Amino acid sequence: MSAAINVLNPDAPKRVLMLLSNPAVSEQTGWPIGFWWAELTHPYWEFVEHGYQVDIASPDGGALQWDSWSDPRDESKYSADDLISLGFINSPEHFALTQSSKALSDVDLNQYDAIFLVGGQAPMFTFYNDQRVHDFVATAYEAGKVTAVVCHATSVLLKTRLSTGELLVEGKTWTGFANAEEAFADNFVGQRIQPFWIEDEAKKLSDTNFIVDSAFKAHAVRDGRLITGQQQYSGAAAARLVIEALGV
Repeated sequence: MSAAINVLNPDAPKRVLMLLSNPAVSEQTGWPIGFWWAELTHPYWEFVEHGYQVDIASPDGGALQWDSWSDPRDESKYSADDLISLGFINSPEHFALTQSSKALSDVDLNQYDAIFLVGGQAPMFTFYNDQRVHDFVATAYEAGKVTAVVCHATSVLLKTRLSTGELLVEGKTWTGFANAEEAFADNFVGQRIQPFWIEDEAKKLSDTNFIVDSAFKAHAVRDGRLITGQQQYSGAAAARLVIEALGV
């Protein structure tokens, strides 16, 4: 399902597929988990403002669930200032996009110029262990698509291998959720949230350059067609790098 008014390039709009996790339950905390709202809505806003068409997909398709702390309406008030997400949620047309996602098996990559993997808590258990997602990312990248991954979705890059057998991130500079941010989150809730920390695992890889910036500040990195964002505040920055890479 697409949602965009192509005001800037109506004759040949660029198309982006945003891939979100299906609902899951954390094996670490027992919490219901899903995607993070800002990592969907802020890039979405950047794309449609540039006249792009945006589709939302998930590995299995169907209705999706979000992490509660990412919801501006949540009683925790953790994301209370996220007005872009609040507007998306309260727009029936836009909210419906998250309730009828396209299944990955129904996606035709030839229709898209870029893919954008949205983070959240669930990708650490779903994207990370799902060969379908690994293969999708590798295929998109090798087909010349701009490939963007943000926050905990970057866990998939720890395993995604190209047809040559080498990791996609081999020889590349990239970012993802930082140890300092994991420590802050764990202290905030009083327990370990994630089964592993992306920065720790990335540092174990040879011939790759994993970098982070200040905790919870916008930080996105482009290395050729690979674009990565550090955390939930980096989605818009990553989307702008996608737009830059596509040249419009």
